[in-house]
Amino acid sequence: MSCLVRNVMRCTLLSGAIAAAGQTAPVRVPFVGCRSDGQVGSLKAPVGKSRLVRISSEAAERLAYYKAEDGSGVLAPQGWYCFGTYGSGGSTLYVSSQPIHPEDLFSTTWSGFWGPVVAISDEDGGTSGRYVVADMIARVFPTHRAFLRKVIDEGIEPASSFPPGPYPKDKLTYKSKEVVEYETPAWTKGLGTQSRLLANGDPIRGVAMLIGETPDLVYLAVRLPAGMVNLAPVIIQQVERDAVKSDREN
Repeated sequence: MSCLVRNVMRCTLLSGAIAAAGQTAPVRVPFVGCRSDGQVGSLKAPVGKSRLVRISSEAAERLAYYKAEDGSGVLAPQGWYCFGTYGSGGSTLYVSSQPIHPEDLFSTTWSGFWGPVVAISDEDGGTSGRYVVADMIARVFPTHRAFLRKVIDEGIEPASSFPPGPYPKDKLTYKSKEVVEYETPAWTKGLGTQSRLLANGDPIRGVAMLIGETPDLVYLAVRLPAGMVNLAPVIIQQVERDAVKSDREN
């Protein structure tokens, strides 16, 4: 389904954010299925075909498309490890240069990822994921505060539970009222460290996007090793393209 009339401007802005990257000829990257676990138990890694994406051939030689049974897929360096989590509120896929121990992801004592990681989350604004969506709106989407007020008016979470605005050291680049790319500096708490990535000596880059009428949230965090940092914009732009496609289909 094409965008609703009232969403035309938003879809135009989303499309404009990735227009330049869209000029790249499509190339194929390997598909990597990821195991996952969550509300109804463990799920096997899905089987898929190589993914057609609009990135440079040089980047395609270094990237693969990772996908669990639920939620969004994401580009990340070839040969990495992956695992997904899911529940009533949404799902998250982690792709790491180091082995991922599923028990850590569900532990209350595990501190988080220290090294290079790509993490992508889908939060459902119509379920328990609405609290995460409201938190992100409080941080970086001021024009959508009506949704935040609605969540606060439920009386479950007080207004004091939500942040008063952006993290002070984050660098934000708005592509539209619903799309913001960010960079969390090294050794700093910010949007990047909301993804269970621990702050270390490398910055975290990513994008947060509100999708659909509800709205739902797509949130990406990328921390790559020094020799791969040039791949971060490629990964971010592909997530933006995928979100545009999903928004139009729904």
